[in-house]
Amino acid sequence: MLNSKNMPREEGIDHTLSLMREGYMYILNRRRSFNSDVFETRLFGKKAICMGGKEASKVFYDNEKFKRNGAAPNRAIQTLFGKNSVQVLDGQNHKHRKKMFMSILSPDRINKLTDTTKKQWEKAIDKWEHMDKVIFYEEAKEILCRTACEWAGVPVQENEIRNLTNDLGAMFESAGVIGPTHWLGRKARNSVEKWIGEMVDKVRNRTLNPPENTVLNKFAMHRDLDGNLLDARTVAVEVINILRPIVAIAVFLNFILLTLYNFPEEKGKIKSGGEEYTQMFIQEVRRFYPFFPFIMALVKKDFIWNGYKFEEGTLTLLDIYGTNHDPEVWENPDVFNPNRFAQWDRSPFNFIPQGGGDYFMGHRCAGEWVTIEVMKVGLNFLVNQLDYEVPDQDLSYSMVNMPSIPHSKLIIKDVKKRI
Repeated sequence: MLNSKNMPREEGIDHTLSLMREGYMYILNRRRSFNSDVFETRLFGKKAICMGGKEASKVFYDNEKFKRNGAAPNRAIQTLFGKNSVQVLDGQNHKHRKKMFMSILSPDRINKLTDTTKKQWEKAIDKWEHMDKVIFYEEAKEILCRTACEWAGVPVQENEIRNLTNDLGAMFESAGVIGPTHWLGRKARNSVEKWIGEMVDKVRNRTLNPPENTVLNKFAMHRDLDGNLLDARTVAVEVINILRPIVAIAVFLNFILLTLYNFPEEKGKIKSGGEEYTQMFIQEVRRFYPFFPFIMALVKKDFIWNGYKFEEGTLTLLDIYGTNHDPEVWENPDVFNPNRFAQWDRSPFNFIPQGGGDYFMGHRCAGEWVTIEVMKVGLNFLVNQLDYEVPDQDLSYSMVNMPSIPHSKLIIKDVKKRI
């Protein structure tokens, strides 16, 4: 192997507590202090490499250099991803499982999703008009839970909706915390996995018949590379990997509402700018605000990048937030400016709010298209179909809590459907 140079290194026994205290800014702060896009530290009791920026993203998504299996900490698997999920697979197993996800993202299915989302927004607004105040984040999660279940072919009773919404929310709200909230997330996952696993058995013995092209039906009947049906619990994990991310779009919807409040001139630009400006606005919300802080992998085999040695088995974190705020890529990255996307080069490595790389062969989130379309529906309602007031409240949001949600969860009142 070629000679390597010393990688910038953070001194100390372990910096997991610093990661939790600094949240989204942990990697970016050190990239700035070291004046380097890569540095070595210790996290979760082991040596770790942190990296960020477009070039770092390119190498991180090279499947010859990095693998996902074994990288995610158990606490994330037990709440966010689930055991044996597509996120922790590598090689042909990952590609084959990823095809299962891509198969439910045809144009017809995406159109069905947007139609379902619109319908659920209409129903919610009818309810909001009779409420003294609306806690938007909680209501948005319920809209999206109803949408996700209907679209995925998962039958849920009306009296189960609120609990299911809370359980799906707990999975992503608890992944970055410790203590009782984390254990609530684990309990929620176990409960929902068991519930959906029982549905999978019913689909297979034909006592439950979801529509043919829905998630529940297709995933229940999916076969692995050896031609075997997945075990019911794994199918449940992957069905949740559809439901949970759709509900998590509520985080972005909250930031849409916050943006419209802080920058009211954007409403006029959206109305006059048509589909093109709407798309740029959505992308800037996804770039600007904190969502995923970082993503993890393990070095697959020894290699040298930019003169630095990466040893097999080393935990490596890619800075998602910092890459989306990299001044080498984004001019004035801490300024909200949708027009920057008029010049964006569409690289899959510099704009990575839900991960980077290739959709079909790599680890880029298959649900990114879903996220964008669902956000467009919400934006249209907030700009063109609703009148509402935003009372005084704490609209600040944390750069430490993961996920970050405005502290008040964004309260609106006097909601009226625009005629």
